Amino acid sequence: MENLESSTDCKETVSPLNNSGSTVNSTVSCHDGKAMGFVLVHAGAGYHSESKAKEYKHACKRACQKAVDRLRAGGLALEAVTAALIELEDSPFTNAGTGSNLNLSGEIECDASIMDGKSLNYGAVGALSGIKNPVLVARRLLSETQKGKLSAGRIPPCFLVGKGAEQWAISHGIPACPTEKMTTKFSLSGYKRNKRKMELAEQVETKRKRQLCGHENDFGCLEPVGDIMVEGEENNSACLDTVGAVVVDREGNVAAAVSSGGLAMKHPGRVGQAAHYGCGCWAENARDVSLYSTAVSTSGSGEHLIRTMLARECSTAMQAENAHQALLEAMQNKFISSPFLAGEDCVLGGVIVLRCCTCGEAQRSEDIQALLVEFLWSHTTESMCVGYMSAQDSKARTHISRLPPGAVAGQSLAIEGGVCRLGTVSD
Repeated sequence: MENLESSTDCKETVSPLNNSGSTVNSTVSCHDGKAMGFVLVHAGAGYHSESKAKEYKHACKRACQKAVDRLRAGGLALEAVTAALIELEDSPFTNAGTGSNLNLSGEIECDASIMDGKSLNYGAVGALSGIKNPVLVARRLLSETQKGKLSAGRIPPCFLVGKGAEQWAISHGIPACPTEKMTTKFSLSGYKRNKRKMELAEQVETKRKRQLCGHENDFGCLEPVGDIMVEGEENNSACLDTVGAVVVDREGNVAAAVSSGGLAMKHPGRVGQAAHYGCGCWAENARDVSLYSTAVSTSGSGEHLIRTMLARECSTAMQAENAHQALLEAMQNKFISSPFLAGEDCVLGGVIVLRCCTCGEAQRSEDIQALLVEFLWSHTTESMCVGYMSAQDSKARTHISRLPPGAVAGQSLAIEGGVCRLGTVSD
């Protein structure tokens, strides 16, 4: 592992990368301070228009600040990652919580999960309606599992779906919130637009079938109807799926969380990767000084991410010596070229990843707490909005990563990231 050279040095290496491996580098520095910890968030992998770039970046900044506030107050990674997700869910511009995509029935059904790297406990909800912040239910499920067995020796649930999840949340003090209060003008207009497209497509398909069966021999030419862009119209912002965050705290504990409103016009009851174990997020503290602690949160086409278990795959890959190369190979071999997606010609997804270790002088001294944090994001979608901040920074940094010019979404990828060395003197 790399030795710690400075306890307050933070460098970002921005490395847009396509399959040819070309990179561009730059560095920035962060501020000194006593608090320690780091957060990386994303507002979805998909397409982010320039017209709404400011709103997406602002949501990421606020999420980072909320997480860092908890870290500075002495909170652990699990508290900080929850705070970041609540902020992202409350933004009307993200596809999670308020502003989530509507399903075929015009309802909001959300998925979310959270994982604690220290205990390895996990909590999740799927197809959840009527709750403003699904991550709070996932977090409460995680907390309840740590209390031990229920009456009569029953094992407490870690993953609940649908009406049962809603009832459980309310019974545990999480307030209900009707769909109409979580629906925004943007999500409602998208639903109406997509519904019209579906109706038109179904009409055309019905007429084609009748013509093929000879029922309408004189029907004439049919105008083709393009695929429904269920994630939004061209020139409008749209995220395929999911918001998420990964955090490391002053003790080196990691946590990850993810939340999503799912695909627009999805079938009621559909559960995406945001709720599935090993697919939406992953967090695991190092069990040995020779290993890294890792945290991952994913975004994109849920079905692709579920079939590849991308979150856990990326976490495993992060034990390699070169984090950048390891993530590149994982995205290429375990996702784009995965045998589990052999029939797919457009594989859409994105990840944010951090790994950390105690390095250098910190391994030999009880007075110095120091962490080396490497953070990365990668996506095969047209864009991905991220934000990051250390507890020593005065403000968060945000970035909308985009595929290189000429790259094809679903077949190429971008990868960027940086390194942050954090340190503080113990009391």
